[in-house]
Amino acid sequence: MAETEVSLLEQLDLSQLTCLNEAQEHTLKSIVADKKKNTGSAYLLSDADEQLLLSIPFSQTVKVRAIALQTSNVAQGPRKIRLIINRPSLSFDDVEDEASVVQEIDLSEEDVREGRKVPLRFVRFQSVNSLHIFVVSNQGGEDETRIDSIEVFGTPLMGTRDVSGLRKVEDE
Repeated sequence: MAETEVSLLEQLDLSQLTCLNEAQEHTLKSIVADKKKNTGSAYLLSDADEQLLLSIPFSQTVKVRAIALQTSNVAQGPRKIRLIINRPSLSFDDVEDEASVVQEIDLSEEDVREGRKVPLRFVRFQSVNSLHIFVVSNQGGEDETRIDSIEVFGTPLMGTRDVSGLRKVEDE
């Protein structure tokens, strides 16, 4: 049976969401707080330089198949990104270490302009509790990187459902 691929933003654990080097006025939370693709005017912007380190935790274990990053300013759009999974905390020093990187991707200008779905090496993303996206550089060598929307596609793992809404059924 083929699994249905869905947006995994619905599975975000917003309380654990972090982003290193984000500008105070333009945060990761501002573009994912609705747990769906951002279509408003909010955007994520880097602060001190072009690098960003996004930590995206899920409320249950998921399989990740693809991601999409979109920007309205292509020169500031991400170019080289590194993906890491299942780390409780990360610093920029940790992501410079090639051994921790699960996949490195070079995004084209079209990928970030159109928010194209970029397939991942699916076998490496079978049991993901948190996805970390390290933006190494941007398209135009700009001082700041801008991301208007993020999408993560895949499937929640069966048997790891969020059980917070379940209630006890009384015996008859």
